[in-house]
Amino acid sequence: MNLTNQTVLITGATSGIGLNLAIELHKLGNQVIICGRRQERLAELAAQHPGLATRVCDVSEAAQRESLAAWATATYPSLNVLVNNAGFMQLHDLTQALDSEKITAEITTDLIAPIHLGSLLAVHLAQQPTAAIINVTSGLAFTPLASMPVYCAAKAGLHSFCLSLRYQLRDTAVRVFEIVPPAVHTEFSQVGGYDISNDNAMNVNDFVQEVLRVLAQDQYEVGIGIAEGLRQQKDALFGALNP
Repeated sequence: MNLTNQTVLITGATSGIGLNLAIELHKLGNQVIICGRRQERLAELAAQHPGLATRVCDVSEAAQRESLAAWATATYPSLNVLVNNAGFMQLHDLTQALDSEKITAEITTDLIAPIHLGSLLAVHLAQQPTAAIINVTSGLAFTPLASMPVYCAAKAGLHSFCLSLRYQLRDTAVRVFEIVPPAVHTEFSQVGGYDISNDNAMNVNDFVQEVLRVLAQDQYEVGIGIAEGLRQQKDALFGALNP
């Protein structure tokens, strides 16, 4: 994948992995469009990074996903890269009855939204000379952390979807990448009042540089850092992750 002169839409890009990836791609000379729920934060980022385009969008809402896709393709006809990065993670005690609305919210953001948004843009992307859909899953899609079962299950579903999407788009211009992060030091790791990351968590800047490297090499499914071990040795590592 060429990392310059692309038009890139990144969801969940007002902080963490999404924001750092957006900034690096912006520096490389790409037209980068970021979306998130906070208008004030988007305005702040646009002021800090001239040329960075923004759009308010809550990807958990189907109508807002449809509006985003229509606006992005009309405003940026050269749009050729979608990065489904937005994520939502919660702790759940499976010995107790769960709140169905919380489950639905988590699955919608982590699984339904990237599937739907990708489908909304698939025809447009296929008409570009080169294009890519980049789905951010998790090492926990392969070796789940039992305290976050819904997030892990949703990311596992997204991994499976990537395989089908890559197969169905194999004769088009669209390449499908799956980026598999480890624990990364961002505000996303703050869950339920405590930090789920640890001393092995990866620096977000190091993570983004590694992502750019694997994209440039057209590696379509890659675990970054220790997530590669989670991807390849899931059965052996489940016991270590969940003592």
